Parts: sequence; C-alpha cells; structure tokens
Amino acid sequence: MSYFKIPMGLCTILLLTGCAYLSPLTEENKIPYTDEIANVQRAVDQFQEDSGGLLPIKTIEDDTPIYQKYLIDFHKLTPDYLSQIPINSFDRNGGGIYQYTLIDVEENPTVRLVDLRIAETIRTLNLRIKVNQGIPFKEVLGDNVFTINYEELGYKEEPTVVSPFTNQKLPLVVSGDGTIYVDYITDLYQVSQEQELTLEQSDEDIRPVLLEGSKFAPAYSLPYIVNEENEIVYSN
Repeated sequence: MSYFKIPMGLCTILLLTGCAYLSPLTEENKIPYTDEIANVQRAVDQFQEDSGGLLPIKTIEDDTPIYQKYLIDFHKLTPDYLSQIPINSFDRNGGGIYQYTLIDVEENPTVRLVDLRIAETIRTLNLRIKVNQGIPFKEVLGDNVFTINYEELGYKEEPTVVSPFTNQKLPLVVSGDGTIYVDYITDLYQVSQEQELTLEQSDEDIRPVLLEGSKFAPAYSLPYIVNEENEIVYSN
C-alpha cells in the first residue's frame, strides 16, 4: 500500500474557504435565493463601473484554484452598493453555508455560489488523514489522481458530497500531492447529455459546461478534458 506523508499545513482547508466550522443549518441560511444573487450581481456591476473596472474581491493567493479565487468582498459593497450581506452568505457572521464568488472575471464577471458543506466534508477527511499520518492510496484513476482506502482511515462508508448541479452523491479523489477534490466526472457526462453537447477531443477545461443554467461554481475540483476516445478525463 502506498502512502503520501502529509505536511502539517496541508491538513486544513482554511485557506480555501476562509472558515473552520459552519454554523448550524437553518432553512434561511441554506437556500440559494435567486433574488439575493441578482442583488449581488447588480452591486458588483455598479461597483465595477464606478471604480473604473476594479472588482470587489478579496485578496487571495495567486495559485488559488480558479473557482475559489475571486471571492466577493462584501465590505467593499455594503452599504453603498448593497444594503446588507446576503443571509445565506458565510460572510454574514458565519451564518450561511455559501461563499459568493465571481467567474469569467476578464470578460463578464458573473456571481456564483460555492457550497461550503463540500468544504466541510473535505476538512473532516483531511483531519482523518492527519491522524493516520498519510493517505492510503487505493486505485489509480488517471495521471496523478487516485481513490482512497477509506477503511484504513476508519470509515464504515465512503464519504460523498451532494452535487450542487445534479443533486447526485459525488465521490472524492486525491492527487499525488495530497489535495482532496470532488470528482465531477458523472456530472459532466449528465449535464453534457442534457445540453445535447457532443464531446470531442479538446485540451480545454470542460468544467464551464456545469455553469450553464446554474447558480453554483464547481469548486474543489480538478480540470477535465476530452481525450482522443472522446472520454472525459482528469487534467491534473
């Protein structure tokens, strides 16, 4: 069995989420209100216009994954552009389970949500890995992408996350450097079929197909491409 020893600093996802523990869920803080998103979008647009092109985003490390990189800084929007922080936003005193982020920042900055329940599942798994002092790799899924032997981590059932796009239960995978990701590959196939998209070989990341008609961003995920056999594969 192969193991990867985890540096101490890697066993937390606080840098990715900006939080440690989520507040108890209520119906109010877990619903992705369409009106709330529309209000934030208008505020972002007006801020960008007034600031000469700047965006109201937090300062985050350059190597932060793309769908977690442009988190909205509500302190720059309230109260001048937005009367209050959305009730379902984690930035509202840790009360909500969503982070508001921007996609397509160069061409058309668009508001999307990151579901922090996914981050919490990953955080819990990282704690198990820390106690185990290494990741028990199980199977090779692709270039530098692996499944995890959960039995060796003390799990009776494989942990999963609920997809914000299809509501399916999605598995988690790990890269060789010890980073945990959500595996959106079944979502990509399903959404491609629903949108009647033809999968053709391409070296471009196809995760944007998940963004069509969705309020969410595919955070905590690897890029995916289409190989010569027209199959969706990991691009790590």
